[in-house]
Amino acid sequence: MSELVLHYHPLSSYCWKATIAIDALGIDVRKQLLDLADSTQRSAYYALWPIGKMPLLVDGGHTVPETSIIIEYLQRHHAQQGARLIPDDFDSALDVRLWDRFFDQYVMTPMQVHTANLLKPEDKRDPDAIARARDLLERSYAILERHLAGRTWMAGDAFSMADCSAAPALFYAVTYVPLSPEHAHLSAYLERLMDHPAVAATIDQSRDWFKFYPGRAGLSRRYFDPAEV
Repeated sequence: MSELVLHYHPLSSYCWKATIAIDALGIDVRKQLLDLADSTQRSAYYALWPIGKMPLLVDGGHTVPETSIIIEYLQRHHAQQGARLIPDDFDSALDVRLWDRFFDQYVMTPMQVHTANLLKPEDKRDPDAIARARDLLERSYAILERHLAGRTWMAGDAFSMADCSAAPALFYAVTYVPLSPEHAHLSAYLERLMDHPAVAATIDQSRDWFKFYPGRAGLSRRYFDPAEV
């Protein structure tokens, strides 16, 4: 049986989505730290996946890119008996995939605009892009607040791929655009996410890296102490 290897970085929100799913599905995967600033590692990685995005799952001679595809592949081929993140029922599975895409497109993407902006020299930063990203996050929060009324998890009654996507997206997004008192359902959901064993494990494995996160000023002291910088 071939070894499963996940090429990843512990600060990457999309890598979190994959590692949360891996834990939730009960799969043994070797996590290979990826440093794209290292020319040797970068060349080797681009040989595996020329797009260069992370994470990437390698299963023997088979490479699987893109987090949602990685999760579906792992569930189909490697999950522990009975472990599911995507339901078998077609309509329920569509609902999970919808909210998975919602978080990737409308929470993760504008969050990353904020991070990318902080990585630029001050004279190259784009306040208009930040305003657009903030507006999209605020609209997304409002949609999620309405959707979560009376719900425990994002899609259906069980923790799913949609929640794997939600956890890193929201964890990082609120460091730039915090939730307000009007987001009571969303705030409660975020706490449930942070307490889920698979999410908590990924956060714990990333703590030593938070000092390098560009938006660390917005992190709760629960996760990061500024005195550590």
